[in-house]
Amino acid sequence: MGKKFWNFTENNGSRVLYLDGIIAAETWWGDEVTPALFKSELQSGSGNITVWLNSPGGDCVAASQIYSMLADYPGKVTVKIDGLAASAASVIAMSGDSVMMSPTALMMVHNPLTVAVGDSGEMTKTAAMLDEVKESIINAYQLKTGQSREKLAEFMDSETWMSAHKAIELGFADGIIAENRTCSPVANRSDTSVKSLTERLNLIMGGISNVKN
Repeated sequence: MGKKFWNFTENNGSRVLYLDGIIAAETWWGDEVTPALFKSELQSGSGNITVWLNSPGGDCVAASQIYSMLADYPGKVTVKIDGLAASAASVIAMSGDSVMMSPTALMMVHNPLTVAVGDSGEMTKTAAMLDEVKESIINAYQLKTGQSREKLAEFMDSETWMSAHKAIELGFADGIIAENRTCSPVANRSDTSVKSLTERLNLIMGGISNVKN
């Protein structure tokens, strides 16, 4: 078997799960995120789970299956987004009892899409199907965010990208990973407490400007 999209590790009695890759119904290369590969592993243990998520999205039905597995899991599920939770991956993120994002992570929601072939009747049926898929996705977003269905539909229509702070503001996330971490002392400075990101960037840019070719 090729490389799995998931990886379980143990951490003080709590399982840690890494989901990194494209979400798919079936695997071709061995590294796609598939419900079938994941189900037996999820059910093989117990205890709380931390899910580290980084995915550009993929198959919305497969994402729905993984969302349901995690939402129904008897232990506490903490989702930590360290890179990207876009499209179908944002649905999986909604399964967390707590959703945390890295300060540099992004979340993206948009309308479902597909490829269809056929006459006007087939196109009409496909459009109706996509409308229902959108409604099913809104169900997951609404349960997490408490936002109105109309507002969530607008976010999807606009292909909304969210930073960590924006996701928290809109209810898609609950907090920022390591938000309370203190800065390390900076060498050769009398004021060793750097209190803002602006100061840190100024230090970095100052160092770059002093480099000679």
